[in-house]
Amino acid sequence: MKMLAPEYPVKTVCDVIALPRSSYYHQPSLPTDESLRTVLLAQAEAWPTYGYRRLTAQLQREGWQVNHKRIRRLMQEMGLQRHAPQRKVRTTNSQHGFRRYPNLVQNLSITRPHQVWVADITFVKLAHRFVYLAVIMDVFTRRICGWHLSHSLDQSLTLHALQMALQIAIPEIHHSDQGGQYAAAAYIGLLTDSKVAISMADVGEAWQNSYAERVIRTIKEEEVDLSDYQNFHDAYQQISHFLTDVYNRKRIHSSLGYLTPAEFEASLPKQQHVVAFVP
Repeated sequence: MKMLAPEYPVKTVCDVIALPRSSYYHQPSLPTDESLRTVLLAQAEAWPTYGYRRLTAQLQREGWQVNHKRIRRLMQEMGLQRHAPQRKVRTTNSQHGFRRYPNLVQNLSITRPHQVWVADITFVKLAHRFVYLAVIMDVFTRRICGWHLSHSLDQSLTLHALQMALQIAIPEIHHSDQGGQYAAAAYIGLLTDSKVAISMADVGEAWQNSYAERVIRTIKEEEVDLSDYQNFHDAYQQISHFLTDVYNRKRIHSSLGYLTPAEFEASLPKQQHVVAFVP
């Protein structure tokens, strides 16, 4: 703010524009690059897959007066580039005799909670073996509604995740790939009994389940790949914490206006029914 001319006293001008005089005399200072580098490094370590836009939003949420250009410049200077994602290990076996279902969500406009749920599976490496994680996410709110960690890839893996999710709400559409775990009779029966429309991506067309692919990639990059699980119990506890407390309550999403799923649900109109997060 420029200094005022003598003929316009500070008190008079501040009274006219309803500005406290303390706001005129106390101008907030912008953070120095050195102080910003320290907190930026800490945030980049906490959220290793965040790009400069999301890190900017995260810093702004914590009160830092920064913009995208400044954060991008500092990230380039500090070498804080995102790591390329690792290739996904195949967990889908679509060679089965179960019924196939058409893709109901391609080009669908998703405008409300629990309109579309997406589901997928990934592997988790322990010290001496692999276990498997099934996840179900609501596309509109990005909320993880259900998940299950199992020693095997049998149909109980996905069925337990679905049973957890259905305790929150009943979706209009459930979308997945054509893996046998999602096409099995028990899984399809539970969806049918709940009057949920069933949708599947075409075989070999992973992009048709892109929402689920992205949430699995986030879980791998921000939790699984950064952890050294010693046993099943250790993996279960850490993954539970990440999905329940970090992903749903702390991780901001650009698609949600840089809010967390919990914050986004809280901002929805009352007529859009959402089961509240348990404190």
